[in-house]
Amino acid sequence: MFLTITTTGTPERPATDMGFLLHKHPGKAQAFSTSYGTAHVFYPEADDRRCTAALLLETDPVALVRRGRGKGRGGAPDAALAQYVNDRPYAASSLLAVALSGVFSSAMRGVCNARPEIAGQPLPLRIEVPVLPARGGAEGARRCREAERAEARRAEHGRPLDTGCSAPQAEPVKHSGPDLVRRLFEPLGWAVTAEPVALDAEFPEWGDSRYVRLVLESDALTLAEALRHLYVLLPVLDDAKHYWVSSDEVDKLLRAGEGWLPEHPEQKLITSRYLSRRWSLTRQAMERLELVRLAEADDSEVEDIDNAVEAETETEERPTPLAVQRREAILDALRESGAARVLDLGCGEGQLVQALLKDARFTEIVGLDVSMRALTIATRRLKLDRMGERQASRVRLLQGSLAYTDNRLKGYDAAVLSEVIEHLDLPRLPALEYAVFGSARPRTVLVTTPNVEYNVRWESLPAGHARHGDHRFEWTREEFRAWATAVAERHGYDVAFRPVGPEDPEVGPPTQMAMFVMNTAVINTVKEAKAA
Repeated sequence: MFLTITTTGTPERPATDMGFLLHKHPGKAQAFSTSYGTAHVFYPEADDRRCTAALLLETDPVALVRRGRGKGRGGAPDAALAQYVNDRPYAASSLLAVALSGVFSSAMRGVCNARPEIAGQPLPLRIEVPVLPARGGAEGARRCREAERAEARRAEHGRPLDTGCSAPQAEPVKHSGPDLVRRLFEPLGWAVTAEPVALDAEFPEWGDSRYVRLVLESDALTLAEALRHLYVLLPVLDDAKHYWVSSDEVDKLLRAGEGWLPEHPEQKLITSRYLSRRWSLTRQAMERLELVRLAEADDSEVEDIDNAVEAETETEERPTPLAVQRREAILDALRESGAARVLDLGCGEGQLVQALLKDARFTEIVGLDVSMRALTIATRRLKLDRMGERQASRVRLLQGSLAYTDNRLKGYDAAVLSEVIEHLDLPRLPALEYAVFGSARPRTVLVTTPNVEYNVRWESLPAGHARHGDHRFEWTREEFRAWATAVAERHGYDVAFRPVGPEDPEVGPPTQMAMFVMNTAVINTVKEAKAA
């Protein structure tokens, strides 16, 4: 994806001064690593009268899939291919916005130590974006209708859906993509040219695509203002973000929107789309923007306006994270079983191993994971290189796959598979089942997995999405019970089920746990065989 910023100048005020503002020398081509590729900054032209800075972002499609937000399995039939073959390398989006903020961070803040006198001066600017997604009214309406249908389903359970498409954030549906571009940029002082890009120039009867070629021109804006406009509005026009939107995005939006967003006529649309239609964050941002508007109108500080509620105190109770509740439930079950030698199968970064080490009753702890990177992180977390000899003798980290039998795992009191099975394709579950229950055969096995029925209670989780991008499936309580009961019968175990986390009367707990205990008759048979 590509973007250029051009300015003009005079011998007294050369155009190449833009290099000072951008903190990038016009005579050099520079490259910067990003989480999703490489950003290149160079100047196609640079003299006293005209200077153009270009930002070229080369994206890594594999990094996008590995680090980006996923929808899990079970989506559209072409979902796997679409992860790699899409418009992300070419169309300006949140990827380009993040690259802008990373490469031109000082310029966005209006900082120019070398020439501080020019940082606040308006420049004659021309910005060109060759390919810009512009999801207009029709697309926005479709997505809102889908969200409204999902919200109607959730309303039956008494909890609204976090879509941003409730009445305060509703979008007009009568505008095309180019119209939307003009509605966003023209109130900010830009002269806007938004030319639709044809689906195929060879076949004009096919009509236009959802992309436009954008040209912005202004003589009244500073470079910092221009960069902040782009940072916010590029992902708004694309109506998507490549990363998970959390609460700190509200602060980012307000910082970049300072001075223009509180009075923008499309403030609601911008806020909703920038925050990926998360209604709770959108409401929070709108409330803060209204405080800013009131403070400006009253010529006072926001803190003076927002004085009705006292600041949170350190004593206010905060909810316990589900991951912590899950670990506590596992530890309680292990203590109840009387286990001393424990396997953490799929140990990941070692959080459970770390908790087990704190309890002296667990005399031997083995963490197994297929990922060497995860084991390296676990080694650092546990500080194995600095651990005392006695403590270090209690723990081992092994690399291995649960798809195969492993003699190293035999003879243990208990095994834990915490949030593991949903990361395997369903056809591979029988292999895991045999490796754990048929070959390793610990006396107690604990298995936890998400309860998909509870997903409707997560306000930040769009309808139909899995909780994690790598989840191959997520089971209902009935499906999990059926699988666990069949496994227990096949391998001589009794199984009981326990909730983890707050149990909803309609949809159950967020996490479900099965506790497998080897039958007494089987245990006696094993003892007799050893005695013989």
